[in-house]
Amino acid sequence: MPMRLKIAAVLVVLLPFSALAPGEAQPLNATRAEAFIAERPTLLSLGFEWHIAGDENRNAAVAVTYRKKGESRWRDALPMMRLQREQVPGPKPHSGERNFYLYTAPNMFAGSILGLAPDTEYECRFVLTDPDGVTGTTEQSVTVRTRAKPTTAGGGHVYHVYPFGFKGPMQQPAFFGLMAAYYYGSDETDHYNAEPPRVVPGDVILVHAGLYQDQRFKYFGFAADVPAYGTPFDGTYYLTQSGTQDKPITIKAAGDGEVIFDGDGAQTLFNMMAANYNSFEGVTVRNTNVAFLLGIKNIAGASGFSLSGSRLEDVGHGVQSDWAASHDFYIADNVFIGRHNPTKLESWYRPDVWGKFPGFPALTTSEYAVKVYGQGHVVAHNYVANFHDAIDVATYGAPSDRPEQQPASIDFYGNDMYNIADNCIEADGGQHNIRIFENRCFNSTGAAFSTQPSFGGPVYIYRNLAYDLTTGGPLKLLDTSAGVLVYQNTFVGQGPMLGPVSNVHFRNNLFVGDGWKQPVFDLKTFTNYSTSDYNGFGANAGAAYAFGWTSPDFATAADFSHPLVKRSYTTLADYQKATGQDKHSLAVTLGVFRNVQPADEADPQRLRSPEDYDFRLKAGSTAIDKGIFLPTITDSFAGRSPDLGAYELNQPLPHYGPTAAVSGSAALGAPRAVAGPPPGK
Repeated sequence: MPMRLKIAAVLVVLLPFSALAPGEAQPLNATRAEAFIAERPTLLSLGFEWHIAGDENRNAAVAVTYRKKGESRWRDALPMMRLQREQVPGPKPHSGERNFYLYTAPNMFAGSILGLAPDTEYECRFVLTDPDGVTGTTEQSVTVRTRAKPTTAGGGHVYHVYPFGFKGPMQQPAFFGLMAAYYYGSDETDHYNAEPPRVVPGDVILVHAGLYQDQRFKYFGFAADVPAYGTPFDGTYYLTQSGTQDKPITIKAAGDGEVIFDGDGAQTLFNMMAANYNSFEGVTVRNTNVAFLLGIKNIAGASGFSLSGSRLEDVGHGVQSDWAASHDFYIADNVFIGRHNPTKLESWYRPDVWGKFPGFPALTTSEYAVKVYGQGHVVAHNYVANFHDAIDVATYGAPSDRPEQQPASIDFYGNDMYNIADNCIEADGGQHNIRIFENRCFNSTGAAFSTQPSFGGPVYIYRNLAYDLTTGGPLKLLDTSAGVLVYQNTFVGQGPMLGPVSNVHFRNNLFVGDGWKQPVFDLKTFTNYSTSDYNGFGANAGAAYAFGWTSPDFATAADFSHPLVKRSYTTLADYQKATGQDKHSLAVTLGVFRNVQPADEADPQRLRSPEDYDFRLKAGSTAIDKGIFLPTITDSFAGRSPDLGAYELNQPLPHYGPTAAVSGSAALGAPRAVAGPPPGK
């Protein structure tokens, strides 16, 4: 019987399999179907896992098709990725030193259906085949609904919040300060936590324009005319009441001007580790080390948090959560401005490059804008500038054995990241179906997109644009990552840091050097079933070699225990002939683009603006029609075949950064001086 899934939850189905006779061994090369898992849906993607036994010769496959509920035509999706006990021993695999973790991927398939519509029901079909035979269920069908964008619930109470000192007419019921509305009163004496919550699921708190800055070192009582907003000595708003997925508790700007929550230097401004399904909209948060604390590993954490249309500035962490059981965050259409120097790029490592500049090593005063862990999270269309990292999966360590607490089904897309001292996006610590797509990264020192490591995969990195990548390059696939798919990206900058990594695959990318004397592509992999093809490479002049493929002896499928065989090549033709990789790839230059100039290796601190470049392909470019079809990624290609890189010729460009206005004077059309260039359109 087909299995149907209509709820946003992890579903595990134990599939039946044919029993073996007593004493009969399961054939090593045949496949036995085991547990099937439908992960938590996001707005645009669905993730699945199918555990198996056998298939030691790695020739089983899972084909995936899907359709909207009610449609007759089935569409092809990418096949599921084969995982086969790849080892993730950490950053020191052969040193003899103790690592942070020692993880082995399951024997399984995992994969995503991409490019879907929000709040839509899809029928998804999976067919398992193996020339050596399959025992158990060979076809699995599920019906899954993508998540809807969070909205304010109707029908709840509406409370109005005003700043102390407000003199005009107030809409009722009215309160001075957020805590007085959220709870049955606010106080800054020993009674600060005595009041029970007022809000219930579905309630809305409308915060009116003004500055909300507590005087946390003054011991205030109950007088209404005293500016006491109800935070204790540490200056933190402890919000502890939970809404539901359908009825969140919403705290939003009332629309009459900018709402500013100023932390007055507090360590944490909003502690919401006990509050599920709370939503903030259209506010400004500043002057605090942690704006929103939502979870700490092995302690506590929340789910269902939403932050939209807001501005966070002068913060060390924007959104912080590394709670394994958290799920369904929605962080979109925000502006995050960190404390790092907004006028030049600085770094904390590589003294050979950055040490000659004053202030080295640069301090990490703003560590990241967003860090999440868990499942079903969406971080989309944010503008992030002047941070160490922009958006991260928490580097948590080895994932849990419990499916509902594994880092899976997370989407990062449409984000615009500028002046980043380390990585624009980290999938470090992610496990299955981490999806990084249609993001733009300009000016970074530690690599644009990182998996350090990924635990099994797949991590999808597709249709991203990255430029001016100085000492890090476009990719940092380090610490023995496993299971990475790099598809259809435009990467212009220093060569990527690739490995050692296992089970990694590259298709339809443009890797174009911009003058740094580094190899343009240098892979170190434990697995000879890693692959690369249909890419465009622009080698750097003056590099010792252009291409590297370091792996086990070619007669060995995988080897995680012995030193790898280093191979390097000065030309694409030599690399293709010796390795059998990139047979359909070609050499390109910056001339394939409409207007892209090389960065200046002698001036790495210079910040370059996206508006000064045009990464669309020129008509007649050698990169046109040179890709291979990738279902759900290249469905809209025009021509004989997909083009290489993030932009298909004559197709609409992605939108990077917020898609809706950000509150008050923080609107996109009026960025403040500390923001650097305005978010790109």
